[in-house]
Amino acid sequence: MRQGQLTRISLAAAMTLAIGSAPALAATYKWVDDQGVVHYTDKAPPDAATKGATVLDKQGRAVKQLEPAPTPAQLKAKADAEEEQRIAARAQADQARKDKALLQSYTTEQEIDVAKARALTTIDGQIKSAQAYSTDLNRRLEALKQRKASLAGKPVPPDIDRDLNTIEIELARQQALIKQKTEDIATVSAKYDADKKRWQDIKSDQTRSAIASGAAEVPKPAPAPAPPKK
Repeated sequence: MRQGQLTRISLAAAMTLAIGSAPALAATYKWVDDQGVVHYTDKAPPDAATKGATVLDKQGRAVKQLEPAPTPAQLKAKADAEEEQRIAARAQADQARKDKALLQSYTTEQEIDVAKARALTTIDGQIKSAQAYSTDLNRRLEALKQRKASLAGKPVPPDIDRDLNTIEIELARQQALIKQKTEDIATVSAKYDADKKRWQDIKSDQTRSAIASGAAEVPKPAPAPAPPKK
């Protein structure tokens, strides 16, 4: 027999021996039936999709867990939790944008106070302007009423009734404007107060973070005043 043939026969024998000695790849499944009895099989149980099972290796060690399919209630709970996380993430991102805009708008607390005073002054000016206009409208309304009364039963010119109606409508509009602007004073004041409080909180957080990271020194208390000389 030739040397090449002997070599091929030796290789084939070696491969056959290796395949024969290789461990089986079949897995063992551990699962529990409806009566609570534990089973060990070489095939996955038919209801593994709903009840789950444990895959064991040749030494009986767990190597994989077949999780059961989630129930409708579990799916809903998961979806609700994910939606809550998305809402919280959006709120956090929105708050971060507002905080950034707040810090870019004001560098000191005093700037917030100045902006608040300016806004309130503007509203107060609008109220006073509407009040002055209403006073003039009332004067014109009274004059028209006196003119109409002086006719003493004579036909009333159409322009008098038309002007009376126009002035009364405008008076009602100005009164509504005054009422709205008066309410705006409280709203605007509360907004600037909230901005100032948030600005202070952000600055305090930044200071604490800087101190914790060693980027800033802990503020030292001011020295006590010297006692008066006798």
